[in-house]
Amino acid sequence: MFLHTCTACGKRQLNFPSQITDLVNTDHGIIVAFTCWCGEPQTKLTGRLAESERVAVPAA
Repeated sequence: MFLHTCTACGKRQLNFPSQITDLVNTDHGIIVAFTCWCGEPQTKLTGRLAESERVAVPAA
């Protein structure tokens, strides 16, 4: 399971393995393609490489 905010409906929801439609390994991490609860296709970049490229911004 993973959390995702849908770009179509705007809801932040748990997504389950049964919603995953594709997994692709890239040089930047793993692209997970899945279907949101609203029915819209979505993607999420995840994995160790994706996390290492994130930049931490201190709170003001």
